[in-house]
Amino acid sequence: MEICLRDNKKALIRLYEEKDFNKIQDLNKDEGWTNLVENQSDTKEAWKNSNVAYVVEIDGDGVIGYVRGLTDTRISLFICELLIDKKYRGLGIGKKLIYYLHNLYPTTRIELLANSSSRSFYEELGFRAF
Repeated sequence: MEICLRDNKKALIRLYEEKDFNKIQDLNKDEGWTNLVENQSDTKEAWKNSNVAYVVEIDGDGVIGYVRGLTDTRISLFICELLIDKKYRGLGIGKKLIYYLHNLYPTTRIELLANSSSRSFYEELGFRAF
């Protein structure tokens, strides 16, 4: 699905493909998510077994973000990771990814764990702590 960003650039949300894994690991490394990087085979297996696995791609820059999670398609959707390249934050990409997932699974309750730095982002989207 093509999306328009706040800076009028266009991006594509699409299903994860195995060829995306190295770029995803680069994003994880840049974010300091060392557990995902150091446990590469487990991380790759997690991507293979996730039924919510999407990347955001921009022409010329490749994969600049992703979301990975699990859903039963009816009640719960759990976001395991959502990450946008630091250069592209603030353009509405994370928000559009979450809305995209909600449109795919409209009856589900979206759940996730957020750290102190990402909590305000999710609260702005209407998530609440519990």
